Amino acid sequence: MGLRDGATDGEIVRAVLAGDVERFAVLVCRYRDRYARYATRMLGSGDAAEDAVQDALVRAFDHLADCREPDKFAGWLFLILRNRCFAERRRRTRMERPLELADEAFAASGRPDGELEQAERSQALTAALQHLTAEQREVFVLKHVEGLPYDDIARLTGATVASLKMRMHRAYDRLRELLQEHA
Repeated sequence: MGLRDGATDGEIVRAVLAGDVERFAVLVCRYRDRYARYATRMLGSGDAAEDAVQDALVRAFDHLADCREPDKFAGWLFLILRNRCFAERRRRTRMERPLELADEAFAASGRPDGELEQAERSQALTAALQHLTAEQREVFVLKHVEGLPYDDIARLTGATVASLKMRMHRAYDRLRELLQEHA
C-alpha cells in the first residue's frame, strides 16, 4: 500500500515488527506535522522542533517492540516526543542559552498595519510562552494550539483534569503578566 495507507496504527506497527519496515513511513506521514506543531510551541524554534520530532520518530522505530499497545501508537509516540521536548528545555536551561524566536516583525515590515500588529502580537505571545514552565506551556499548547479537550490531555500526559486546569489558570496569569509588560 502507499503512504496514504488506510490501515490502523496497530496494523502498521504489527506489520513493521513482522519485517515490513517500509510501512513505518505511513506512521511518519500521519504524525510528523501534527507533532511538529506541538514541539515548535514547546521549544520555541522550528529547527529544534524538527530535530525533536525526528529524534522521537527514530526512537519510536528503534524501540517499536516496546510499544505494548500498538493500537495506541500515537499516544506512545507523543510521550516519546514530550520527553524529548522536556529534556531539550532542561538542557537549554542548564546552558542558559536563550530560546530562538522568529523575527516575525522584521518579516512583516512590508505588511499593512493590521497584519503587522497581528504579527507583533503573535511574536509577543510566542516570546511569553517561553517563560512558562514546561508543564504550563504543554497544557496551553495542547489545549489552544492542538485544540484537545482536557480529558484527552489528561490521557496523554497522565495528569488529572483538575491539575491541568490549575496549570492552565497559572499559565493564563503568567501570560497576562508578561503580555502587559510587553504592551
